[in-house]
Amino acid sequence: MKWKWKLAQKLEFAWWQRYLRNKDTGAYLEWKKRYWQELLAKISTSLPHINDLEVLDAGCGPAGIFLALEGNRVDAMDSLLDKYQLLPHFQPENAPWTRFRKISLEELDETEKYDIIFCMNVINHVQDIALCYDKLAAALKPDGYLVISTDAHRNRFLKKIFQMIPGDMLHPVQLDINEYAAFLNQRNMSVIQQLLYKREPVFDYYITTSQKKAS
Repeated sequence: MKWKWKLAQKLEFAWWQRYLRNKDTGAYLEWKKRYWQELLAKISTSLPHINDLEVLDAGCGPAGIFLALEGNRVDAMDSLLDKYQLLPHFQPENAPWTRFRKISLEELDETEKYDIIFCMNVINHVQDIALCYDKLAAALKPDGYLVISTDAHRNRFLKKIFQMIPGDMLHPVQLDINEYAAFLNQRNMSVIQQLLYKREPVFDYYITTSQKKAS
């Protein structure tokens, strides 16, 4: 799995370079902020009001959900943060409410700090998925919320093919939505909402909101 993750990290940054190459910086950042605002509106019934909270954007990328979290105290972390600083589309000065940290999800060391953690399009990129769920659950306050979005297989046969013969090298983790949900259930997390946000040819894109049970 380690070699898959290292390769996925290289491919991830190369993907961002290609994707952003011809995109106007200002227009892209405005669009991305609207995208996150619209997503937050669609899951708002499963979350408390997002204001004056301790929030983590876990795996923030160059233009993560931190863009839409003004009014909160936000930490944004990503293992490729030093690479994103080479991109004009990464503008941390436009999100002064955010503190940025270059660490992987496996290195997250906070305990019971955050009211809400967003882990958007990240959990299928990691090296040790069980450890990452451990870290996310531990970093939440009791009754805190975890929002995870990811592509999930809906066809068992294709899932096995992708697992045996990498068909998607950007994503070393290849699971279905029930397997992702099982990681939450095993860590004292209650699933509140499992929203099918988008359907694609091979994958379903889900946004899952869960809450940490108070001890």
